[in-house]
Amino acid sequence: MMGCCLFIHQKKKRKQRKRDVDSLSLCSLDINEPSSKRVKPLSRVTSLASLLPPVKAAPLKRIGQTLQRSISFRSDCRPENTAPRPWSRQIAPAITKRRDSKLWSETFDLGLGHMLSSKEIKRQEAIFELSQGEQDLIEDLKLAKKAYRDPMLKLSIMTEHELNQIFGTLDSLIPLHEDLLSRLREARKPDGSTDHMGHILVDWLPCLETYNSYCSNQVAAKALLDHKKQDHRVHDFLQRCLESPFSRKLDLWSFLDIPRSRLVKYPLLLREILKHTPNEHPDRQHLLQAINMIQSIVADINTQTGESECRYYKERLLYLESGQRDLLIDSSRILSCHGELKNNRGAKLHVFLFQDVLVITRAITQNEQLCYQLYRQPIPVRDLEWEDLQDGEIRLGGSIRGAFSNNERTKNFFRVAFRSGGQLQTHCFQASDAFNKQQWLNCIRQAKEAVGSEESETESQTAAPRSDCSVMGLTDLTLTPVET
Repeated sequence: MMGCCLFIHQKKKRKQRKRDVDSLSLCSLDINEPSSKRVKPLSRVTSLASLLPPVKAAPLKRIGQTLQRSISFRSDCRPENTAPRPWSRQIAPAITKRRDSKLWSETFDLGLGHMLSSKEIKRQEAIFELSQGEQDLIEDLKLAKKAYRDPMLKLSIMTEHELNQIFGTLDSLIPLHEDLLSRLREARKPDGSTDHMGHILVDWLPCLETYNSYCSNQVAAKALLDHKKQDHRVHDFLQRCLESPFSRKLDLWSFLDIPRSRLVKYPLLLREILKHTPNEHPDRQHLLQAINMIQSIVADINTQTGESECRYYKERLLYLESGQRDLLIDSSRILSCHGELKNNRGAKLHVFLFQDVLVITRAITQNEQLCYQLYRQPIPVRDLEWEDLQDGEIRLGGSIRGAFSNNERTKNFFRVAFRSGGQLQTHCFQASDAFNKQQWLNCIRQAKEAVGSEESETESQTAAPRSDCSVMGLTDLTLTPVET
């Protein structure tokens, strides 16, 4: 009996020691153990907060990044929330403020809803969305000015000239949208409903022509902002703003791009209002007119913005020799796409596809400005041949080791070739991923089709008997003008 009790007692002691060991091992992994690291003071955040007036904020619905133009493969369009730099400070993440989405039926007296049809309620919701979007836009534009521009000027983080280049004519857009918001609110009845608002849009939309200068400046503004972020004071300021509640985790460029995103959204908003407007409603004709107006305005701004971007990059091309200059570059008004590609040796290149010529360059810095030095002779689009290469068809060059490694099978390559002086010249480019590669191939295909179509129309028009028409008096013969 004693032997049995002793055995049970020893067994209990072994179990207890095992539990103690388990407890010890868990304690050694205690994540709440006090740290010996110093906590840096947040004095700079406090001083910054004193410069930022309280502004209402909320999540932003982003519709588009560009004005319905050709895709631009920009390698420099990166979010500001990148890896911490040696001079940046680590600060605790702040609680992000969010903008609550508001509906017309939730904002005004619900009793009215019982008197309206389902279609009319949807119409009121669409009108309210237009009005609420104007209010949100105004708040964001004011925030960009008060939370970014004014503090950076006051703290001498950037010069006034640099800030004017980056922010452009943003200040002039605020009263423009305040005017529309005021008119829409005046048209709203005491019960919150709106009967007529189409005439307001027809009268106000011509004001959007002022967007021409703002959108045309954005390419240069983005380039300057990216360059200034190399300054640790600018980077530190923008990073602190990004981590502050008022930013809603949007970087400065997101705020500067809001006006262009809003411009693209207007046709969608007006079509939604028109969709729920009865055929017999007096507003319908005004809405149709407003939609045609905004489409024309967006197309015009889109064209001018594209031409501005094309000029900007043409001015930053550097020629090593006079033979590299090409009249096709000088005459180009459209930049179909551009971005970073690698050759089969892994060298990074920046390639531009203009409307009539493909230009291969290397990005360099000259006088603290990003420029593009021509790497090879420009390739006329009409002479350009392209080929989609299967994965593994190209081997990386420049290394014997690479021939026996897993890197010999490469992905996302395509080839372009052209004949010059009887010799065939080829270039193999690697895109960052399959989607990027497909976009490049699509742009090249479209550029060749456009050039081929233009040449066909030119030949057709040249062959047309114009002189005979005037002699014979054939007034019913229509000649198709050549598009340029």
